[in-house]
Amino acid sequence: MKQFDDYPLLAHNTFGMDVRARHFVEYGSVDELRAFLAAHRGERMFHIGAGSNLLFTGDFDGYVLHSGIHFREIQREDDAHIFMRVGAGVVWDDFCAAMCAANLGGTENLSYIPGEVGASAVQNIGAYGAEAADIIAQVETIETATGHSRTFDNAECGYGYRQSVFKGALKGQYIVTAVIFRLAKQPTLRLDYGNLRDTLAHIGHPTVNDVRQAVIGIRRQKLPEPSELGSAGSFFKNPVVPKAKADELLARYAGMPHYAVGDSKTKIPAAWFIEQCGWKGRTLGGAAVYEKQPLVLVNKNHATPADVQNLARQIAESIEERFGIAIEPEVNYI
Repeated sequence: MKQFDDYPLLAHNTFGMDVRARHFVEYGSVDELRAFLAAHRGERMFHIGAGSNLLFTGDFDGYVLHSGIHFREIQREDDAHIFMRVGAGVVWDDFCAAMCAANLGGTENLSYIPGEVGASAVQNIGAYGAEAADIIAQVETIETATGHSRTFDNAECGYGYRQSVFKGALKGQYIVTAVIFRLAKQPTLRLDYGNLRDTLAHIGHPTVNDVRQAVIGIRRQKLPEPSELGSAGSFFKNPVVPKAKADELLARYAGMPHYAVGDSKTKIPAAWFIEQCGWKGRTLGGAAVYEKQPLVLVNKNHATPADVQNLARQIAESIEERFGIAIEPEVNYI
C-alpha cells in the first residue's frame, strides 16, 4: 500500500485543478483495502479512478483512495459469451483495446473513454449508442462500513443514463474492486449513432476493431487530449424530455437533432442547446467552452474550480431561460 500526506492531485484529475489531498492512499489488493478501512473507519474519504469525470472544488480534507488492483482473467464462458473479470484499477481503454484485438464484442463503441474499469461500473459510461450496463454482468465490491464483500448482479446496480446505485442510494457505501463483463463471441455491431456508420461506409464488413478505430478517430476530432487541455470530457448529461416537449421544440427548430427513448421520451444533445445559446468557444475566467465540441468545458488558462462552476451554471441558466430545459452536469463536484 502506498500512502502520502499533503499530496498534490494535479496528476489525478483530468481537469488539471491544482488542489491537494490531506492524505492519498493507493492499495494493491482487496486485503489491503480491508485493512485500510478497518484502521480508518469513520474518517472522511473519497475514492477516485483516473479523475476523468470529476471537478475538485478545492483541497480535500481527508483520504483520497485509488485502486491499484490490476488483473484480467476469464471467469467462465458459454456458447455465446466470454465472461471477463477485470480489476477496478485497470485503465478502461486498455481493456477495450484487448477485447477488440480478441474480436470480442461489447466494448468497441466505448473505446477511448478516459478512466478506469471500476469507475465504468459506477458511472455507467456511455457513447455512440452503448453503455457499460449493456455488458456488465456483475460488480464485486467491499462495503466501506464493514469491509465485507458483496457482489451485485446487473439488475441490482440500478443502471440508468449515467447513473447507478453506487452514485445514488448507496453512494459512498461500497468500493468497486472488480467487474465481470459479458462479451460476445459473435459480435453484433451498433453503428446507428452519430456518424459512425458513415465513417465505416468504405469497409464492407467491419470488425469490432474497425469500429474501435472509427470511434477513436471521431473522439480525437471532437475532444481535447487531457495532456494538452484539461477537461472532464462531456460536462453535461444529454437531457431526456417528454416527447411532447421535443415536438414543441421541433416545430420551432426543424433541424434539432433528437433520438427517441422508448415511445414517450426523446433525448436531445446538450451540445446543440449550448451552441444555440452562443456559448461555443466562449471563456469565463480561465475556463472555456471547447470550440470543437460545446459539450466540453476546458481549463484554458489556469482555471480555478470556481471558474468552471460559474461557467457551467451560466450555461445551464441560459438554456433553461430560452428553451425551458434543465441540463445537469455529468461531472461530479467534489
